[in-house]
Amino acid sequence: MTAQAAPPKKRDWSLRSRAVRGLIYQALALGLIGLGVWFLAHNTMENMRVRGIQSGFDFLTGPAGFDIGELMIPYESVDPYWKAFLVGVLNTLRVAIVGIVLTTLLGTMVGVGRFSNNAIVRGLCYGYVELFRNVPVLLQLLVWYLVLTEWLPDPGEPLSLGGLIFLSKGGLSYPVPVWQAGQGLAAIGALGGAVLAWAWARSARRRFEQTGLPRPVFLPAVGLVIAGAAVGWVLGGAPSEWNLPKSGEVSVDGGSSFTPEFISVLLGLVFYTASFVAEVVRAGIASVPRGQSEAASALGLAKGQQMRLVVLPQALRVIIPPMTNQYLNLTKNSSLAVAIGYPDVVSISNTAINQTGRAVECIAIIMAVYLTTSLATSGLMNWYNTRSAIKER
Repeated sequence: MTAQAAPPKKRDWSLRSRAVRGLIYQALALGLIGLGVWFLAHNTMENMRVRGIQSGFDFLTGPAGFDIGELMIPYESVDPYWKAFLVGVLNTLRVAIVGIVLTTLLGTMVGVGRFSNNAIVRGLCYGYVELFRNVPVLLQLLVWYLVLTEWLPDPGEPLSLGGLIFLSKGGLSYPVPVWQAGQGLAAIGALGGAVLAWAWARSARRRFEQTGLPRPVFLPAVGLVIAGAAVGWVLGGAPSEWNLPKSGEVSVDGGSSFTPEFISVLLGLVFYTASFVAEVVRAGIASVPRGQSEAASALGLAKGQQMRLVVLPQALRVIIPPMTNQYLNLTKNSSLAVAIGYPDVVSISNTAINQTGRAVECIAIIMAVYLTTSLATSGLMNWYNTRSAIKER
């Protein structure tokens, strides 16, 4: 006797179905939200029309008419507003990306240092956290800006490091290579070396999981990146010309530089956010059962290997979610840079509002920029969190 397949289950589309009621409730909620947004937009546009206030984003194609002191792309005052906003967005991203990298490194070192066997190291890490996380970030930005613009020597008499790096009230000047094809190939080679380093790290982890024998990872990875860059540099003709800064009577000429505003924003955000990241790392490490460290010690792993190979990988499932919040806070706190004159997207928007009166449009641009960067950061960290999650059998 052959078994017959069960008839397909029919979907119940009546109001007695919980799924149908859920869809209706969601549709009603979305409809109410859309109606509210339409009402606010319509009411705002009508009030602006009655008062004779212009609206629209057509001003973005007109000439900006103001200069910007911090540039990552070529820009002049005759360029349109959209390019000025692009400069501000790039300045914001530069602070956010560099700040996230430095915050991760500093916060992780301080968090791990809280578990050091050395009482002095533990005390310094604890003092750092308590000092910087309890001082408002805006006050820290102002303090760093005051230090850089008041206590450092004048640009005509800068502090020098080997005659190559100069630090003064005008900022930090440093040498840069004259860009040629060799530098581009070196960058491509370094990227290829980074891919090989990633493959080597995966191979080392797989071998450690299978045999329990660790392989060195950091130094070989650095060597692969440097070797890749060197190969690309040689293939590009090995260019060796540098643009060196030189101290003049009034200022430092040549090379490249970081302005006091950029340095102040970066230091303030990094030192402030790293104090919270350190606590996140400390809590993640403390959540790992002590037996894991004892088992790793029984296998003969050194304390550094225990932390890197056993404790931190298990602590990541606790560290990553709150770490995402700190990255988002750093990015959004970069808007405070307007207080010390750093030309980020908020500063550019304020200038555009004063010149055009398009407050709603400029605020909408600011909201769109921070919403996009925050969602991108969250998406990337959620992906990494999924990859780092402990896989249960």
